[in-house]
Amino acid sequence: MQLLKALWALAGAAICCFLIFVIHSQFLKEGQLAAGTCEIVTLDRDSSQPRRTIARQTARCACKKGQIAGTTRARPACVDARIIKTKQWCEMLPCLEGEGCDLLINKSGWTCTQPGGRIKTTTDELFPDSKDG
Repeated sequence: MQLLKALWALAGAAICCFLIFVIHSQFLKEGQLAAGTCEIVTLDRDSSQPRRTIARQTARCACKKGQIAGTTRARPACVDARIIKTKQWCEMLPCLEGEGCDLLINKSGWTCTQPGGRIKTTTDELFPDSKDG
C-alpha cells in the first residue's frame, strides 16, 4: 500500500514537472528573452587610432514596465527609465567593481576611471531614446 502511494506521488510529480516545462517553453519561444534580461547582439572594436579603442555594441533587451535598456557593471541591463530620461548615468552603476563613475559636464555620458588611471568614456549616442526633443 505504501509503495502504491509512493508511485502515485512520483507520477504526479513527474506530470507536474512536465506541465511546467511545456508552459515555460510556450512563454519563452526560441529567440525570446526572459523579462528583465538583455543579450549582446553585435560587438565591434576599432583600434585604428593609437592609444584609443572605440567599441560599439548592440544589445537586445526585454525590459519590464518602467525599465529601459541601459548598462550595469559594463554589461547591457534593464534599468529604471528615470535614470536614462534624467541622464543621471552613474545611478545605473555602469562601471566595473572598483572603478569610479563621473558624469560628463554636459551629461552626454559618463567616464569610468580604473584605479591605475585609465579612463573609459561612454556617450549617450549609444542611448538614442535619451535625446531631448
